[in-house]
Amino acid sequence: MISVAMCTYGGEKFLPLQLESIAKQTVQVDELVVCDDRSKDNTLAVLKAFAEKVTFPVRIIQNEDNLGSTRNFEKCLSLCQGEFILLTDQDDIWREDRVAKQIGFLKKHTDQDAVFSNAMMIDDDSRPTGKSIWEEIEFDKEKQHKWKQGKAHEILFNGFVVTGATLAIRSSCLERLMPFPTHVPDLIHDAWIAMILGLENKISFINENLISYRIHASQQVGFGSKTEYISLKERMSRDRQEKLIPLKAKADKLNGLYLLLRSISFVPREKLIKLYLAKRHFERRSSLPNNRLLRVVPIVNQVLRGNYQFSSKDWWIPAIGDLLE
Repeated sequence: MISVAMCTYGGEKFLPLQLESIAKQTVQVDELVVCDDRSKDNTLAVLKAFAEKVTFPVRIIQNEDNLGSTRNFEKCLSLCQGEFILLTDQDDIWREDRVAKQIGFLKKHTDQDAVFSNAMMIDDDSRPTGKSIWEEIEFDKEKQHKWKQGKAHEILFNGFVVTGATLAIRSSCLERLMPFPTHVPDLIHDAWIAMILGLENKISFINENLISYRIHASQQVGFGSKTEYISLKERMSRDRQEKLIPLKAKADKLNGLYLLLRSISFVPREKLIKLYLAKRHFERRSSLPNNRLLRVVPIVNQVLRGNYQFSSKDWWIPAIGDLLE
């Protein structure tokens, strides 16, 4: 049995195209489970109209309270009855063979509990932007090779790779994934699923654009927000404490993730070594003294140990920044 887990909130504008793409799959799904997070627009009406015209059951649940993305997906996944579950956002468009490709992969690779894909990025008018999400997050051939070598967790320690809207899982893995943690910043449902399954070597990928992923200003999570650019002049003139704020936040986030993963009995401790080194690196960066001369030795020490690779592949840029700013 194949289930689709969809969470909605204020989705009436783009929802019809997404629903239509699910209905047009070459391999039909067996149910669509929708958890609506207290939408104030016509989302529920769109869903009910769709449910009346498709052959598979559509179960629509409206939450009593607004749960937010992670808790809503946790609820939605727990209500799915299928052996396989495909996650979906409310505003994308599936390629007609998404179900066939991903369910076919999981049936063939019985040792894998999940598979994700690339996606073509589209705008509000459903026009391709010319980039894929893997290009956006730099999940290049080198990282793909590293993933296949059993080091998915090391890639995930450094940031997002798996987009939930492209993810298909076996429902049997949910028992050890739930409840989803919410106390570590940015560790939303898809990041958590990918992290645990990556540590177990139970998540793979298909290098195809199996969905069109919509980029727009109103989305709750995803690639909509960009880090604000800071000019060289601003870097050299800003208060030093301002520079340290994001470094401290990064150190705290990595520490929270490290403590969380250490508390899980089936996570091998040896796979957390690089996470520990990364958190220590950002702790050291965020506590460098104000005096530039006193920074030289600890910065050189981190450079020689190769730890600035945790900050950037162009490691010399943050190293020079730490010395001069």
